[in-house]
Amino acid sequence: MKSPKSAKKAKKSSDRTSSASSAGTGTTYEDRLQAINIMAKPLAGKKSTKKAHKLVKKAASSKRIRRGVKEVVKGLRKGESGLCILAGDIYPLDVYSHLPILLEEKNVPYLFVPSKQDLGAAACTKRPTSVVLIKDKDGKKAGDKEFDGQDLMDTLLKEAREYNPINV
Repeated sequence: MKSPKSAKKAKKSSDRTSSASSAGTGTTYEDRLQAINIMAKPLAGKKSTKKAHKLVKKAASSKRIRRGVKEVVKGLRKGESGLCILAGDIYPLDVYSHLPILLEEKNVPYLFVPSKQDLGAAACTKRPTSVVLIKDKDGKKAGDKEFDGQDLMDTLLKEAREYNPINV
């Protein structure tokens, strides 16, 4: 007979695995597009979304990332730059409606991806993430890991800079 503590642990671990597997599979890119909000422009295409998730995963492993609205705003105010990736399925919009304007003022390019669950999984967190800032590091420190996603970063930066909200 199992003790109550071991039963709770088994239930928690099964909940984690089922929620993680359902977030990563089961819905396609087209299904996720049904849930995006009106503000999600420029929305990354299917290939660009995969590239963005791969870049976020590499940046998270090399500690060049800021996750969440508060942390991204704090980084922008400190003068950090890079590429900002926002989730397109955030409701209510008031949560991050100020970010595109702030990013344009700070001259930081940004892209939207369709799903906050996928963005959170790529950022190596258990929770869905609404926004991620991938930082450009100019000064090297002794503890910094080498960043091998620079080519992905360059292609996504080029795509994000092509979008000009004034011309739309």
